[in-house]
Amino acid sequence: MSSPLALRDDALGPRIRALRLEQSLSLRQLASRSGLSVGFLSQVERGLSSIALSSLHSVADALGVSLAALFGEKTPAATQETVSPDEVVFTISRAGERPARRESTGRHYELLSARSPGLVLEPMLVYIEPGGAKEAASPHAGEEFAYVLRGELIYEVAGREHRLGPGDSLYLRSNVPHTFYNDGDETTVVVSVVTPRHF
Repeated sequence: MSSPLALRDDALGPRIRALRLEQSLSLRQLASRSGLSVGFLSQVERGLSSIALSSLHSVADALGVSLAALFGEKTPAATQETVSPDEVVFTISRAGERPARRESTGRHYELLSARSPGLVLEPMLVYIEPGGAKEAASPHAGEEFAYVLRGELIYEVAGREHRLGPGDSLYLRSNVPHTFYNDGDETTVVVSVVTPRHF
């Protein structure tokens, strides 16, 4: 099995450290909450090690923040209207105003909706490069839906692999170990909708 896909952001480690210190947490406490080792977290904070998205999720949960907070990037403001007295939130994300892509080795995430308080779904386009690299399967809170637009991928759920092609879709509760990868020779494009929001 190949090594986990690692997120690259030079400011990520210092942001994690700053958020940890804001909460007066020791590395040992963060390690206990996240299930990651003290040594590994220390290396990530000092920029000596990259971190897989699944592990970053654990750090965000342990700190009680979103992944977006760890990246520290602002997304464009939503076009927002109150459409009823019940304060229904309505957002529009224009093609030219979408938030920047988030990248990890072999994967690119293009966010499809603006952020707005109270919204829990996170729709995105996921571009998965060929090569067969995959993160370790891991569970997390929430649910996921994926619809393959182009190419093929393997989605591993609870130890079983499922091949998906154009027009195929899946839905899962994310509390079971899962991961996906592209073992083909072309980039795969997937519409993915997840809860809670990752970015």
